[in-house]
Amino acid sequence: MRLDWIGWIATAVFASSYLFKQPLALRRVQAGAALLWVIYGLIIHALPVVVANLVVAGMAAYSSRSWRGRQGILGDR
Repeated sequence: MRLDWIGWIATAVFASSYLFKQPLALRRVQAGAALLWVIYGLIIHALPVVVANLVVAGMAAYSSRSWRGRQGILGDR
């Protein structure tokens, strides 16, 4: 069974993240795309893909949490 479609969906989701105007939405979509890449990397047994995208997903999740905190302090800009 060919599972390349997971990689293509991850690519499409990540690319579409740049269409979002709100930084928080962009980061959340990027985190979701990175998690899709992690799944794909696990399926194809590609440790560099898994590790790189775990880092990306973690950074996107962390920065979206810190962005949300600043939004409460600074308000909408």
